[in-house]
Amino acid sequence: MKPVNLLPQEARRAQATGERSGSAYVIVGVLGALLLMVMGYVLVSNQVTSKSNQAAAADAKATQLEQEAARKDAFTDFATIKDQRLLSVSEIASTRFDWERFMRELARIMPARSWVQTADATTAGDATGTTPDPAATAATGGTSPTANLVGCVPGQEDTATMMVRLRQLFRVSDVELKESAREATAGTAGETTIDNCGSFYKFDITITFSPTPPATEAPRGATRVPASLGGGS
Repeated sequence: MKPVNLLPQEARRAQATGERSGSAYVIVGVLGALLLMVMGYVLVSNQVTSKSNQAAAADAKATQLEQEAARKDAFTDFATIKDQRLLSVSEIASTRFDWERFMRELARIMPARSWVQTADATTAGDATGTTPDPAATAATGGTSPTANLVGCVPGQEDTATMMVRLRQLFRVSDVELKESAREATAGTAGETTIDNCGSFYKFDITITFSPTPPATEAPRGATRVPASLGGGS
């Protein structure tokens, strides 16, 4: 006799019939695919975050380097300005006539009762305005500074004495006498003044200096004209 199950259908145990045996694998496959997708998303997200961090660090480094370059540019500009100013000062110094030394030494060698009326000097050629000879300039290695003195002395021998002494001054290479004579107009009753030699002799002398200083300098500091400058009063 075949047994009969008298329990209601909803109270009975579920029994596997084998009709849906592949559905579990489908679900497992879907879950595995979802897991792989999540893992891929996380990996890609991490890579994007890492690249973003690297880009931010590179941008910060670039900003730092730009700031350092700007500071160095400022220093370079300052160094350039310094070099330009040094060059300007050197050029001015190279074209400067040493009036202080020249007048100090000139005061030591002037004969007694003599004086200078005018004194002109230049480092670019003849003090009287004559253009320097290019051949002479090339031969000497530079332009020779010159000075022109006009003044009064008691006699012709005083002019000669002063010329001898002038040749011994610092850097002097040549002394040229242009004039040494009494003036045509001697003033009222031959009166002698600062601007008028009167009975004295008027001298006009051009002094040429070497382009570069010599190895030894003329002596300085004594109150009397030394023998190296021709001796004298």
